[in-house]
Amino acid sequence: MASGSASGAASAAASGPGEKKSSGMGFFRELRRRSKAGFHSKPASRAPTVPVPVHVHASPSPSLPSSSAGESLVNGSSSPSGVLVNGNGNININGNINGNGNGNVNGNGNVNGISKTSTADSSVHSSSGNTPPPSIKPSLLSSGHLPYQSKSEGWLPPPPQRTVPISSQSCRNSMLGVNPSAASSTKNIAPSSPLAPRVLSISDNSWVNQKLLLLYGTIGDRDPQKTPLDGSITVHHLQDASFPAISWPVRASCFKALVHLVPGPNRVRLEYVSPKQAPSAAPHTAWINVNYLPLANSPPLQLAILLGSDSQAHYDAAPASSKKAANDLDHAVRKFRMAAYLWQAFTGEQMYRHNFGRRCFHFEEEWQTGSLSGRDPENSIMRSEAKVHIIRCDQTVQQLRALSSASTSTSTSTEDGLFKVAMDAVRKYFDLRPGEQRYVSALLLDTHWDSNTKSLTAHAALGSSQSADLKLALFGSHGLHSYPACLQDIVPCFSDCARTDTAYVANHNNECGSNWETASSSLGRHLHEVGHLFGCTDSDSGIMGSDYLRFNRTFMTWEPYSTRTKEQGARLLLQPDECRWNRLDALRFRFHPCFKMPNDPSCPSSDIIQLWSVDGEKMLATSSAGIAFIEIFTASQTDTPAAFIEYVDSSAGNSGIPKEASFTEAEIRAQLPDSSRKSKLVRLRIYSGCLSVLNVPDLSVLTASKAKDWCVKIPTVTGSEQANYLPYMPPDTLQGSLEKQDVFFETNKPVTTIRVYSTEKPGSDPGGSSRTTIAGIEFRYEDSSSQLFGSRGQAMIDDEYTIGKFFSHLFSLL
Repeated sequence: MASGSASGAASAAASGPGEKKSSGMGFFRELRRRSKAGFHSKPASRAPTVPVPVHVHASPSPSLPSSSAGESLVNGSSSPSGVLVNGNGNININGNINGNGNGNVNGNGNVNGISKTSTADSSVHSSSGNTPPPSIKPSLLSSGHLPYQSKSEGWLPPPPQRTVPISSQSCRNSMLGVNPSAASSTKNIAPSSPLAPRVLSISDNSWVNQKLLLLYGTIGDRDPQKTPLDGSITVHHLQDASFPAISWPVRASCFKALVHLVPGPNRVRLEYVSPKQAPSAAPHTAWINVNYLPLANSPPLQLAILLGSDSQAHYDAAPASSKKAANDLDHAVRKFRMAAYLWQAFTGEQMYRHNFGRRCFHFEEEWQTGSLSGRDPENSIMRSEAKVHIIRCDQTVQQLRALSSASTSTSTSTEDGLFKVAMDAVRKYFDLRPGEQRYVSALLLDTHWDSNTKSLTAHAALGSSQSADLKLALFGSHGLHSYPACLQDIVPCFSDCARTDTAYVANHNNECGSNWETASSSLGRHLHEVGHLFGCTDSDSGIMGSDYLRFNRTFMTWEPYSTRTKEQGARLLLQPDECRWNRLDALRFRFHPCFKMPNDPSCPSSDIIQLWSVDGEKMLATSSAGIAFIEIFTASQTDTPAAFIEYVDSSAGNSGIPKEASFTEAEIRAQLPDSSRKSKLVRLRIYSGCLSVLNVPDLSVLTASKAKDWCVKIPTVTGSEQANYLPYMPPDTLQGSLEKQDVFFETNKPVTTIRVYSTEKPGSDPGGSSRTTIAGIEFRYEDSSSQLFGSRGQAMIDDEYTIGKFFSHLFSLL
């Protein structure tokens, strides 16, 4: 009980040296007396226990606790019940515990004059924070979609996450057996500075599945537009002493930082230092706990660098860049690995903002000399980091550069194109076998800028998910010289305003006028191709549009001068200014196998989507894997949908998609922009929860009045009733696969009974049991005549139905 533990800890904290000489009975007698005085309104009655949820939200609070023992949180959070849990164990309750008004628990930790609870006791309560008390509704601990932020709103906190504590799961709060002197010797946690960093992007004790985590927040509770503060914030990793502390800039009281995580619990210390602060002054400090669980049950995104058979393994770089770092294969591997981890950190944050949790792809890793820290290669520090495969093509460098012109087309079927050469090289390297599937992002190291012809050779920006065995994203290395090679390089690279020297390196599409623009554009465009690898299509917004040019803004709080726009960069970059994955891309990732989480359900054996015409103008889509979303198109030769409908309920977890979804043509057209609602052609692409697809080339054929090929009329006693004969099947499916059958019924005499004939077939497995299937259906009329659809098989009558009584049951079997 909270009351017992609080009083016990308070008594222990108040005990002095003389307490050691007293007997144990005296300690418990004093504990009992104080407990009665502080928490009972009547001597003979027991006060009800007030449940205190320990679920921590990342919402603003006036101050930040500090700790050296590991129990403090970055920020306290106001729970729906009006309870504020601070990291130092203090409990703020807006109200009285009992009816006499003397049972207040206030922010200074005093309970009716009893001294503050020790941190040893507060950690016990924190250990059970992942399960709310029975009196707290589960809905109060979750939230809907993250609200959109405008510039006027500033930095809003993200939706709360269900926290899982790092400490033990024990729920014991008894003070029995606790040495009073030990309890009194526990160091109390002093309130932190009002300028301590406040993390808004993630709540304490959250679980993530990525090695680099993006943190953003503010300095104290300062409004970045009213009381701006500059300075720097330093990230210290307490679990990994070999990883150095890294500083990140603070602009207008806002900061962004990348944190390197190790598997398991991670305790991170954040220290803010102001430029106006005296060098000898102590920094403003906060802590945050994050749990990192690497994924191993989903296919990884593999990284590869492609070279010509005679390549010298060098990439384009200006002389000034070559002096800072060699443009050799080793540095290419480091830069490409760092780029991949930036993609992962960006995508994980975007999925969270779309209310899909900390869901992201992962990499194939190996134990090797680390490179995420700039000191790792110098000190030969070994870490488990993403593996970069080095693949030699059969073609020479000259042959690869000669193929560039053939690969600039958007088609990936060019027989002699660079993309096909890359596909063949990757297939050969991985020795792909039937049924095997790989996801590979490749970098062409021999991309070269020809300053004489002003052309880029051995470069391709293509991505495809169409191949059954290999999903490939391919991009050139013309911007590699501007990439960061480690965490320490990120801010310098994204703030480097040095102009591009076109005598040595390319200003591709006039998007790379300076070094930071080259890095942002190249990193974002390669991620664009990775989106194609995962099945995304081009769009008007987001990374799959032109947002890739702003990739730097996710990791920076300000932007330098842009040669592309000829404008000075923004002083402060907030969430609306950043690039993003749009909602349709996030929906696709939610159900993609590379984004699979351990608790996601497996795909059923059959994920086929069937479409039926029901109730006149209404259509019904069904799938055992669920209906996830529908893309709506108004043109026949485009992959960019004009609109889409999603059926995902993010608050329902993994079972948040329906098995069936109904819609009408009017409802579909209502989703389109006003200018397209009267379009003659409207086609659909329906996706299941396993991303299987049903294409409908023309919406108009779905209405029952026009769908003559997949509807049939069955006569009844009361007249002619229209019923479904087969689910809708696209024309390309019908060609050569099914033979169309015309069935005629007598309309001048009523049907009385329907017989269903079955037959036995051997099981698919050798030695397996046989299975019964429907062989045919016979319609019997009032004059004893009949019509047979199918065959009588083995003349086994499975069942016989009387029209009017079992009519609906019959068609449930079809």
